Amino acid sequence: MYAIIKSGGKQYKVREGDIIRFDKMGLAPKTKVEFREVLAISRGDDLQVGTPYIEGAVVEGEVINEGRDKKIIIFKKRRRKDSKVKRGFRRDFTRIKITKIA
Repeated sequence: MYAIIKSGGKQYKVREGDIIRFDKMGLAPKTKVEFREVLAISRGDDLQVGTPYIEGAVVEGEVINEGRDKKIIIFKKRRRKDSKVKRGFRRDFTRIKITKIA
């Protein structure tokens, strides 16, 4: 059984017991989270799709921690122009364990 949820403008495919990295939510560890924007739920061969969301469907999770990803280097170079830009980026995330799909 899995569900497709929407959070922070992104869509995630989740199962019970999964640990997912979401965009930073600013929540303390051990906090309960509910996702009510459920786009689809699959139970075996039965797929239920919302228009756009399924009414009454809830995916529950528990915050594990917050942190920062590894640094990504963005390097742009224009040949023969003596032009280059080097920039770094680290994404903030909230790690959540999915506990229940209802």
